[in-house]
Amino acid sequence: MTDSIGSFHPQVVHFAIVLLVMGVVFRWLSLTGRLAFAGPAASVLLLFGTASVVAAAYTGIEAHGPVERVPGSRDAVVEHEDWGIRARNVFIGVAGLEILALVLASRRKAAHLLSGVVGLVGLFMLYEAAEHGGELVYSYAGGVGIRSGEPEDVTRLLLAGLYHQAQLDRKEGRSAEAARLVDEMTRRFPDDLDVQMLSAESLLLDQKDAEGALLALDRISVPQDIRRLVSRHGVLRADALLAAGQAAEARTVLEELLARYPDNRTAKERLSALPAP
Repeated sequence: MTDSIGSFHPQVVHFAIVLLVMGVVFRWLSLTGRLAFAGPAASVLLLFGTASVVAAAYTGIEAHGPVERVPGSRDAVVEHEDWGIRARNVFIGVAGLEILALVLASRRKAAHLLSGVVGLVGLFMLYEAAEHGGELVYSYAGGVGIRSGEPEDVTRLLLAGLYHQAQLDRKEGRSAEAARLVDEMTRRFPDDLDVQMLSAESLLLDQKDAEGALLALDRISVPQDIRRLVSRHGVLRADALLAAGQAAEARTVLEELLARYPDNRTAKERLSALPAP
């Protein structure tokens, strides 16, 4: 999708939403007769917003091909697209009313009132399009990883999917499946420090192999200037030592970590949970 106009859909659609919402709001404010600037502002916002929603619908149609080919996503794509087209059509009507009001002064008040009413209908349809678009992106990963067409994005999508499924499998007691997915992450991303940490964690939590986890942690070269990694490595080591029956050594690791980072809440909690020496 790198060279496709569809890749611009996320940017364009946000302009359309903001412009049209503000346009309808200003149109209703103008009908009160209390804000002189509200009428002209509404016209400008609604005309530009309509142009944006037309562009949003066009770019969305251009973008839907690769997304709807993902198994299970077609119905969500079609529903989002249908609401987007409805919203576009309604706001084209609103733009027509705004132009009519500019051309025919005698019909201006009626056209503005009708524009406000139809605009509310359009906002409902715009909301539905946005709601279904959010569902498509966040529930079906629509466009995630493929929007740019860059292989690195697809790779990150795969890594995220493996991670979240492994976490879900572990939470639901499917330890073997979780371990298998972490192994696949490790195979595909062997140089990623976070994945190396996940591999050691999986040995400890999914395979109940504390000694194996300690060996895996020994092989990880942690940059000492990255607090997040140093802390995670230390806490994991303490957990593995405790599981291996080495509570005293676990206490030492946590105390050293707290000496370096006194505000490390996780280390404090682990240390307080250790049995008394």
